Amino acid sequence: MAELTTSRKAAPKVDLTAMVDLAFLLITFFMLTTSLSKPIAMDIAKPDEPEDGYQQPVPASRTMTILLGKDNKVAWYMGEAGKSRPNIEDIAQIRKSIVRNRDLVALNNNNDAKKTLFIIVKPTAGANYKNFVDIMDELKIAKITAAPAIDDDHITDEEQRFMKEHRIL
Repeated sequence: MAELTTSRKAAPKVDLTAMVDLAFLLITFFMLTTSLSKPIAMDIAKPDEPEDGYQQPVPASRTMTILLGKDNKVAWYMGEAGKSRPNIEDIAQIRKSIVRNRDLVALNNNNDAKKTLFIIVKPTAGANYKNFVDIMDELKIAKITAAPAIDDDHITDEEQRFMKEHRIL
């Protein structure tokens, strides 16, 4: 009688130990050599109240007030509230006005470094945080040296009325 032998071939096995070791070495290498992105923060320094309660006045001729409204609109005016009519612009166009007013103030004050344009930023309820950051960026780009005053508490009735009339409040 003849014998019938069936031989089973073993399925080929692949040893992945070396591949796993290499993967962990590469992951470790890239984790240790890459730098994490650093958070970008904007320095906003609101000045302290003077100890004696008296703050040096800034002439109206050197003061530009910027009112941040809704829909990326801003209203700005030079001088005192109620005495000059605000101009309405898109937030993307305000840089030209800031630079023009900066240069005009410098010209009127014989380029005196102590008598530069002073900016008051008044965010309203309709403004968003992005508009505030954008206006601070525009002031930095326009090289405004005096720290801007940020005043969201003292929006006058004339300013509010003007912004409501033009539907940007």
